[in-house]
Amino acid sequence: MAIQHKTADKCREIGAAAMRTYPNISHAWGLKESEAALLLGVPDSTYRRWKHSPEQARLDANHLERMSLILGIYKALHILLPSKEAANSWLQRANNSPLFAGHTPMERLLNGQVSDLYVVRQHLDAARGGGHA
Repeated sequence: MAIQHKTADKCREIGAAAMRTYPNISHAWGLKESEAALLLGVPDSTYRRWKHSPEQARLDANHLERMSLILGIYKALHILLPSKEAANSWLQRANNSPLFAGHTPMERLLNGQVSDLYVVRQHLDAARGGGHA
């Protein structure tokens, strides 16, 4: 019982920390609240509630995986690109890579599938010349 309680507490702490950080990332990327919710895989109302009260966020394994990928994308962009503006706008710029076929990486991410987050993260990790950071 004590182990389950500690695990639940740790998950709440991680969820709260993630929801204190994620709205800043989504704002830097120029996302609407509905788009931020879609990337996280939650209804708009849930995203708004978590955004305004991070300590109430209850992120399950799917949300934590999405959050990890989003944070990895954000970090990789800021390592790869020379300025904060370039890093934050990369997702909004058309890309001729076969992965994006002239569309923006954000268009792919807004399909709402965790696999799209993974593909973009993998693409950026390859550009960095390594595995997951």
